[in-house]
Amino acid sequence: MADARFQELYARQREHAPAMARTTAAERRDRLRRLRRAIERREAEIIEAIRTDLRRSPFESEIAEIHKVLLEIGYAVRRLPRWMRSRRVRTPIVLASTSARIVYEPRGVVLIMSPWNYPFSLVVNPLVAAVAAGNCAVVKPSEKAPATAALVESLVGEVFDEAEVAVVQGGPEIGEALLGLPFDHFFFTGGTAVGRLVMQAAARHLATVTLELGGKTPAVVDGSADVRAAAQRVVWGKFFNAGQTCTAPDYALVHSSVVDQFITAARDAVAHLYGRDETKRRASPDYGRIVDGPHFDRLVDLIERTVAGGARIEVGGVWDAASRYVSPTVLSGVSATAPLMQEEIFGPVLPVLSYSDLAEAVKLARVNGKPLASYVFSRDERVIERLQREIPAGGTMVNNTLLHYVNPELPFGGVGASGQGSYHGYHGFLAMSHARPVVRQHAPALARLLFPPYRGRLHEVARRVFRWLR
Repeated sequence: MADARFQELYARQREHAPAMARTTAAERRDRLRRLRRAIERREAEIIEAIRTDLRRSPFESEIAEIHKVLLEIGYAVRRLPRWMRSRRVRTPIVLASTSARIVYEPRGVVLIMSPWNYPFSLVVNPLVAAVAAGNCAVVKPSEKAPATAALVESLVGEVFDEAEVAVVQGGPEIGEALLGLPFDHFFFTGGTAVGRLVMQAAARHLATVTLELGGKTPAVVDGSADVRAAAQRVVWGKFFNAGQTCTAPDYALVHSSVVDQFITAARDAVAHLYGRDETKRRASPDYGRIVDGPHFDRLVDLIERTVAGGARIEVGGVWDAASRYVSPTVLSGVSATAPLMQEEIFGPVLPVLSYSDLAEAVKLARVNGKPLASYVFSRDERVIERLQREIPAGGTMVNNTLLHYVNPELPFGGVGASGQGSYHGYHGFLAMSHARPVVRQHAPALARLLFPPYRGRLHEVARRVFRWLR
């Protein structure tokens, strides 16, 4: 049973939801502009809070959290009047003398549950969509990023009344209590196990749901690829935020003809991006840390068991529990059955597997289900097309990593075990809206041809017309 304080908060938002639904485009844009100004004013605080939680580079936080959020807000502010406008649609001849349109209405009261790996943007981006669509929202940031969660609560309190948007902090027990409330839409970003619980809660309440999960994202490097460029881009995408990114390349599948060249290039890329030895990498201001002890222990265990099974450490393989440091690590000779290949890594460890032909690459990639993303490195259009077609994923990028997430024109979301539903830009507005069909009858009302009794000359003509129109 949900805590009484959550019941009260939910009741306030439920009561306020009709007023929020009636807000105009100008009023919603005003709320989004206030949010943008608050973020710009407190940008340094946000970056410092994230650094406290994840020891992440300020530049990484600026581009991955601040820039992405401000881009999303600006995009919504410019286009919101067009999104909210009802849309006329054509009617078939059998519905002559009617007109039809689609009206976009808010879901109502939305629960947003966000993760720790991007503790600011993965709160605010879905919130932008919720506000743009005219919803009230309860937001639960991750307890694993406490400094950022506290700042989010303060910032949201600056901009919104609790009856519109409220932040609730706490651990799994708080999340469980919130899932007991009959929200109209559940928006969750995180792991598959909790995603299942969120979906169960949505089913109990007959609510809609958006799940942004993860999976084992492959980076397939074809023999025709620019191997040095591919290695550098895979290394960047993998070790950004110390590998704690849901769209990071989980592993590299490299053609056997270029696998040695790729490993050498990956080793060089690590040295260039983070330092030529472990002392420099550990001291690098551009390299983050693992979020907590259990996650650190899991990563170390996966590396040790994979190496014991025959894999080789090509670079890295160094860690320190006190500082939760795991060095940028590249492993070669990794088998498809290795421990690192049995679950999403979500850390700075890149297993490299080789393949001899595309059928083998597709088979290896498909074993791991449908990930949130797939990356293809090739200069052969036929290879690109085949890998895009035969490796299912939430999204695909060719000859780079991560960047597709930033484009507000594109839907972002998973498929199968990597999630369902999508958001960003207009797609976020749609996710947080109900597209309501509205049909209007005009004179003369030809629908009378559908009324009984179903006999006589008039109905015989109608029957023939309907058959002709099939």
